[in-house]
Amino acid sequence: MIRFDALLSRFGYCSRREASGWVKSGRAMHRGQPVRNVSEKVDPHDVLIDGKPVPFPDGIYIALNKPTGCTCSHREEGELVDDLLPPSWLRRNPSVTTVGRLDKDTSGLLLITDDGQFVHDMTSPKKHVPKIYAFTTSAPVPEEAVALFASGEYMLHGEATPCLPADLVLTGECSGTLTLHEGRYHQVRRMLAEAGAPVVTLRRTHIGTLSLDTLGLEEGEWKEIDPASIRP
Repeated sequence: MIRFDALLSRFGYCSRREASGWVKSGRAMHRGQPVRNVSEKVDPHDVLIDGKPVPFPDGIYIALNKPTGCTCSHREEGELVDDLLPPSWLRRNPSVTTVGRLDKDTSGLLLITDDGQFVHDMTSPKKHVPKIYAFTTSAPVPEEAVALFASGEYMLHGEATPCLPADLVLTGECSGTLTLHEGRYHQVRRMLAEAGAPVVTLRRTHIGTLSLDTLGLEEGEWKEIDPASIRP
């Protein structure tokens, strides 16, 4: 149970200060009865606002197929991932955030949530959540990179610790997949570039048990997911 004014703030309807106006105008019902006081304790699952249930009362867990050219960061130019989402999600407290990032030129599977613990579980190297990236390169990937990336001893330039073992599968001279269990800055691009094979295209296809092919998402589309199905 939660105070009604806290509910309005938590789910992005208005500030707690503005909640009294919602009560006076009769916009909220709880279990069939009008909410009459901002301090009234309510169950978000049983509240109707303007006749509609509170969306995602247990938190937002979304899989998005991010297009290239779309950025996760306000520091980069271009369309924001936020622009692909309902504006009310950004007003929630806490607001939604991406689970890790994909750079502007990388497409594919991106998770979005308002659950901080879920973000930690999905991004912590200690949790060993696999993420698979499909790539093409401008030069052949040397075959010795397969063993080198898997060794757990591969050191990226400027890093103090080696990369965790990564599974490189070559599907052609200039194409393949790379499975990571961590998320360093531009890691796939840096690993392949330092192996002599700069990336041309990069797409994340899997996170844990989630697959873009299984989800059936077109670029820019999103779908609700069950966090328990992929939480480590």
